[in-house]
Amino acid sequence: MAQVPEVYVLGGYQTDFARNWSKEKKHFVAMMREAVLGALEKTQIEPSEIEVAHTGNFAGELYSKQGHMGAFFLEIDPVFSGLPTSRHEAACASGSIALLAAGAEIEAKRYDLACVVGVEQMKTVGAGEGGDFLGTAAWYELEAQGVEFPFPKLFGKLGDEYDKRYGLKDEHLAGISTINYANAKLNPNAQTRTWYMNYDHAMSRDEFNGNIGGRINISDCSQVTDGAAAVLLASPEYAKKWAERVGVSLESIPRIKGWGHHTARIRFEDKIAESANHEYVLPHVRATVTDAQKRAGITDSDGIDGIETHDCFTTSEYMAIDHFGLTAPGESWKAVEEGVIALGGKTPINPSGGLIGAGHPVGATGVRQVLDSHKQVAGEAGSYQINGAKNIQTLNIGGSGTTSVSFVIGT
Repeated sequence: MAQVPEVYVLGGYQTDFARNWSKEKKHFVAMMREAVLGALEKTQIEPSEIEVAHTGNFAGELYSKQGHMGAFFLEIDPVFSGLPTSRHEAACASGSIALLAAGAEIEAKRYDLACVVGVEQMKTVGAGEGGDFLGTAAWYELEAQGVEFPFPKLFGKLGDEYDKRYGLKDEHLAGISTINYANAKLNPNAQTRTWYMNYDHAMSRDEFNGNIGGRINISDCSQVTDGAAAVLLASPEYAKKWAERVGVSLESIPRIKGWGHHTARIRFEDKIAESANHEYVLPHVRATVTDAQKRAGITDSDGIDGIETHDCFTTSEYMAIDHFGLTAPGESWKAVEEGVIALGGKTPINPSGGLIGAGHPVGATGVRQVLDSHKQVAGEAGSYQINGAKNIQTLNIGGSGTTSVSFVIGT
């Protein structure tokens, strides 16, 4: 597999995921504006230098009654009038698909500087209606229509499948939740940074940790979040000039070293049927991870210093642990018990807090993961910095393991 042509990640900006923009009576374009202008300020780039923009968004038509989301990029600054823009949708992987498209345009030498912004305003509706909206990321008529909170139930079934094949204990899911909440307390932009959570709370089965469906309790769930994140991607030519301008070496700038992208069948039961004789529960996710590593010239997970993965539920992170190769298939519990995935462990997972701790504005999550990976490699992650991080890998999943995208960000 050929290595990836160089696409540099110059930096970016994330909004505070604890904010409720609906209560502030602000339009989603205000989130986009803050993220994009913040990214430009952080990187010392002028708006007029951007040549193309890509927006990741899942369900603006539902949450905000607005389609044509790419066009709203032009509302950020008058200088953007006439800029080529587009919007990308792949459920919770929308932001990563936007990044793939922008990176491909740079690789094709169409443009030298692209801005990618992911955005979702989710607190416009109540929990029940929002859960129904999220159900459209599954096969709605067959898996979600008339089902209260369909996605916790679908990812509960992922845990059930692990239990059936290999065994699964609640204490290991609680351990994952505990780590992500603890990491979030170190992240100044995390939604849950001031929340109370510990292992005993995650293990409780009472009014303080209510059951959502099946084996999924509140502590197992990612958050409903308003938020946006933006990054700037550049060609080697632009990155060289930018490095000279800001006084850094080209070699020190993080870049996309590898990527993976696969799509599985949309119904969860069809995925499980296809993988019945496979050692990995979601083999297309496994292929996404290994493709990204191969394109980055990395043999296996030993070449990865940390991971930002899609913990929409604790079961999806449990799946990710063995699919990244941190353990043998079905033995993810070992990485939890042995502290491998803790911040200071051999391969920390979600030092940012992940979707459970940091928050999950659906269309922004893939971009936020790449931004946090950039921070780690650039040594800018602050109190949740992984010491000596050189290569960080992401995993962003849309649907019930349907669309999966992975990036390796490194120097």
